[in-house]
Amino acid sequence: MFRIAICDTFKDTAALVALCDSNALRAANWAADVPGGSPPIYAPREFLTMLRKHKVQTVIVTSMDRTHHEYIIAAMHAGCDVITEKPMTIDADKCEQILQAQKETGRSIRVTFNYRYAPRNARVKEVLQSGLIGQVNSVHFEWLLDTRHGADYFRRWHRDKKNSGGLLVHKATHHFDLVNWWLATLPSEVCAFGGLSFYGKENQESHGHGGHYVHATGSAGASGDPYALDLDSNDMFRALYLEPSAVDGYRRDQNVFGDGISIEDDLSLIVRYRNQATMSYHLTAYSPWEGYRVMFNGTGGRLELEVTETSYVSAAAGDHNFAANVQGAAKFEVEEPCRLLFRPHWGEPQSLPIPASNEGGHGGADARMISDIFSAEKNDPLGCQADYRDGAWSILTGIAGNRSMAEHRIVGIDEFGLKPYLH
Repeated sequence: MFRIAICDTFKDTAALVALCDSNALRAANWAADVPGGSPPIYAPREFLTMLRKHKVQTVIVTSMDRTHHEYIIAAMHAGCDVITEKPMTIDADKCEQILQAQKETGRSIRVTFNYRYAPRNARVKEVLQSGLIGQVNSVHFEWLLDTRHGADYFRRWHRDKKNSGGLLVHKATHHFDLVNWWLATLPSEVCAFGGLSFYGKENQESHGHGGHYVHATGSAGASGDPYALDLDSNDMFRALYLEPSAVDGYRRDQNVFGDGISIEDDLSLIVRYRNQATMSYHLTAYSPWEGYRVMFNGTGGRLELEVTETSYVSAAAGDHNFAANVQGAAKFEVEEPCRLLFRPHWGEPQSLPIPASNEGGHGGADARMISDIFSAEKNDPLGCQADYRDGAWSILTGIAGNRSMAEHRIVGIDEFGLKPYLH
């Protein structure tokens, strides 16, 4: 997504000058498609050398979640601004390190919350801002990942909570950010419950899904298993994962019903916000369908959004999101059905119009966010641009949820001691 934006769509305002990756073969394969030739490739130990040598202005961080803080902090101290994938980081200590470095350097950190840019989500923001349903007192938010997309988090490095913070941090940071943005408030207390209910070896022994293997590619035990991922099935998988695995041993085709999974696949939270609104939230990573429902209860009525999303597996050739990133948003169209309903007190339900959102990945969000980042023209009436404060507040809900599950109690956000950085 970033490569196409920098090297093609916005080549007049940006240039890709260097690449840093922990696997030289993966980096070389990725860079082979860069227009005009591959940029110089550096190892992580050469990161600061790369920044100085190429006079880098902005660093884009897309590494494993637990390493985000290392590159963000080093980049800022080297005089660079930062664009980082979500989550900004995975725990409170790393978050504090980032916030301290930002305070010391004054550099910009932008967190890529693309869901803010989806027309359907922006429409919700507009309706709530208009006062149509009055003061919002409570929210119910359900997010469903199907067994194609949801399973993918259990094949990859995300399955280890030390790498990703679990789905409450890695995935739900999107959702918690949306609620912070929609309601223009911040979380204050969190109570969470969750567990590994479907994936994993013990669950397989109970329900019988899947096959018996460690890595799917080339394994007879993976034959016929719909949860298996064959890294020899397309050029992108071979270039980015199968061939580079000879360098560092990393495989993204692990058995989702194997041992070693430390993240949850079914999660429930109750959140209280500073404005006294509350949210009940549920994330399921093994649903038969993909999408989300969110309901807002206000003094003037109720607003309901229901969205059916297009499921995908990252880097799978031929899937819709892959096609959107590689071919360009203008050539990608897929309908993601959605409905926005206003239910007034003492009146008939009213269906509210939603702008067309079938161009580009994530309901049209990706193309709009990329344009906002790289275009010389800046127009942000709804406040879609997210900085380090937004990045911190979104993960703090998930981090508090993780602590709540571990310690079986309600966790206050102020316990993390980050208030001085987030005023």
